[in-house]
Parts: sequence; C-alpha cells; structure tokens
Amino acid sequence: MAEYKFPTEMVDLPSKGYFYPQGHPLSSGKVEIKYMTAKEEDILTSTNLIQQGTVIDKLLEALIVDKKIKVGDLLVGDKNAIMVSARILGYGKDYKFEYQGTQVNIDLSKLEPIVMDFDDEVKGNNEFSFKLPNSERQITYKLLTSDDEKRIDEEVKAIQKIAKDSSPELTTRLKHIILSVDGKSDKKHINNFVDNEFLSIDSIEFRRHMLKRTPDVDMSTFVEIDGKETLVTIPVTVRFFWPDTRI
Repeated sequence: MAEYKFPTEMVDLPSKGYFYPQGHPLSSGKVEIKYMTAKEEDILTSTNLIQQGTVIDKLLEALIVDKKIKVGDLLVGDKNAIMVSARILGYGKDYKFEYQGTQVNIDLSKLEPIVMDFDDEVKGNNEFSFKLPNSERQITYKLLTSDDEKRIDEEVKAIQKIAKDSSPELTTRLKHIILSVDGKSDKKHINNFVDNEFLSIDSIEFRRHMLKRTPDVDMSTFVEIDGKETLVTIPVTVRFFWPDTRI
C-alpha cells in the first residue's frame, strides 16, 4: 500500500525573506505549511491556550513543516501571510464576521500584499536608517517580529496595571522599533528620546515612512455598510480560523 503523502502548500512571504540572516530557513522567502486536521482544531479549542493568548502561535507552529522555523522569528507581515493562507487551506476563502451590527463576508484570497521596493535592500539586514525631517536627528530602526509584538503587548499590559488610564502602546512600540538615536543604542537613551524628545511632527513622518517600508498583507478592505463603502480591518482572533458551522 502506497504511503499517504500529506498535502502541503508553499506560502510566499511578503518580505521575500530579505530581512532574515543569510542561511536562516526564512531567508528563502517561502514557508511550507500543511493542511489543517482535526488535531489542529484541538489547538483552536484549547481554553488554556486561548486564555494565554498563544493559540494562534501554537496553531502556526503545528502547521509549519520546517520545525527549524520559530513562529516568534517571523516578521509580523510574514506571519499575517501564513495565517491567511492557513485559514484558506483549512476552511476556505470566505470569512464572515460582524462589523457595527452588519454581517460582512470577505474573500480572503483577494487580500493584496503590501509590497515595497527591494532594489536598494541588502539581503540579510534588518536595520535601517531614517533622518527625522524636523529635528534632523538620525535614527536606526528594525521591522518587528512576532516575539517583539508579544513583548510589546506584555509591557503595555504591565504599565496599564499600574496606570489604568494610560495608553502607552505607541511609545512602547517605538521603543522596540528604534535601535539607536544619533548613533547611541543605549536603551535608556532611546527611552528618554521617545518619552521626552520625539517631536510629534517627526513621529508621524517616521510612522508614514515605516508603513511604506513594512512588507505585509493588507488586512483592510472596503465593504458596503448602510449603502456606504466603508474601510474595515479584518479581525484576526481565534474565531478567524473557525467556519460558521460547528459541532
């Protein structure tokens, strides 16, 4: 009897693998994932994993064929691409969710990648320079990984436990993105810069610059709500991986 070959698909990463170290399994720009089975559905229904906020990472870990690839190493945009592909392979391209009281149906296969110009990029490098237009200070920065996002979320929650009315997500994120300011990479120097010296006019220009420089999947789409075209961001929670019908 012939051995059953489990079906897999290759996912093209928005980063094309450019920003991973040379020789890293992600530097190929592609990731092979297997189709979901009932075993992976057990992960999606795990109360402990849902409460810990690790259910999606555990699912991707199970689906990625090359076990040398760690989900935490994935750039955020590459992780999004794998999530969308895994959802399509597992339950199809149609995704229904509610937005402001309206049922929305999205064709996930039509989501577009956010592309960037790779011509001037050095393969294997995840450190970039930007001169702030107003203050003319020089910063270096990186693209965030899944592990970075996890640390940011943990730090924001810790701050909000102490100061419940605070909203520190932007500054916390900037402190993780920025690697140096005027050649100084000391974390205290970076933190002080973000908290006390980063002019808002420079901050917004830097974030606009980063949007153009961050490969990703465009998780927003226009849908008709109450007769108007409305831009909606697709929610990606554990429910993203469930079809309408459940046992």
